[in-house]
Amino acid sequence: MTWLCFLLAATLLSTAHAADAVDAATPRSAIQPLWELGLGVGGLRLPHYRGSDQSHTLLLPVPYAIYRGKIFRATREGARAVLLNSERVDIDLSVAASAPTSSGDNRARAGMPDLAPTVAFGPNLNLTLARGTTWKFDLRLPVHAVFTLQRHAQTLGWTASPVLNLDLVWQGWDVGMQAGPMWASRQYHAYFYDVAPAYASATRAAYSAPAGNAGWRWTAGASRRYGQFWVGGFVRGDSVGGAAFESSPLVKQRSAFSVGLAMSWIFAVSDERVAIDD
Repeated sequence: MTWLCFLLAATLLSTAHAADAVDAATPRSAIQPLWELGLGVGGLRLPHYRGSDQSHTLLLPVPYAIYRGKIFRATREGARAVLLNSERVDIDLSVAASAPTSSGDNRARAGMPDLAPTVAFGPNLNLTLARGTTWKFDLRLPVHAVFTLQRHAQTLGWTASPVLNLDLVWQGWDVGMQAGPMWASRQYHAYFYDVAPAYASATRAAYSAPAGNAGWRWTAGASRRYGQFWVGGFVRGDSVGGAAFESSPLVKQRSAFSVGLAMSWIFAVSDERVAIDD
């Protein structure tokens, strides 16, 4: 199991509530531990790539790592560097990752090069549209640069995935829901959906994917803390219907679901407390 799959588990299972609903829904300046550490296990089922009709099923270690610094923060919505934080607007830098896919395991890509793992990072502009004592509704505008993780790293251009996001606390559960469209560069689409003439066959025509619309995605999830234990789960719907690359012979189905469940034991909490001002 590669370290990237470990990172993928942390990234995807963090969407168990699509955002850090605990911090978002607590009163401003709430006092919380500076850091918390834990470790657990999680299960994931997700497509090999968007548009694939085959899926990965993974059982992976899941880290629980929370750090609530003034600039750098690692919460359940991911690791980020906060550049600007105000009542209605904040800007941060975030990181995401994807798992590798062996073409030997994927019928549509048989005989083609494997898909290497990728890492993406870039700025997010987050606009709070409304909030209450136990909920927050915002618009998130992330733009990421994407690279492959391999000996000779490849630049894959950019992705943009604006979402409307709702965080709330309901009967002790931290709940998150978000949905929005996706766009990406020609290089990004080409990596997943191009078929070079050398790999064309009677059942797989040569294809060149354009930039533009990449479909849409929605995510819903929930999590809860029980003493020293944290549990969470999520479901994600993904559609490439109407995407610029929809006619690629590597697109075998227009919509798919991903699901994940995780549990972590929190074994260490800092004595130092900080005021959270989200």
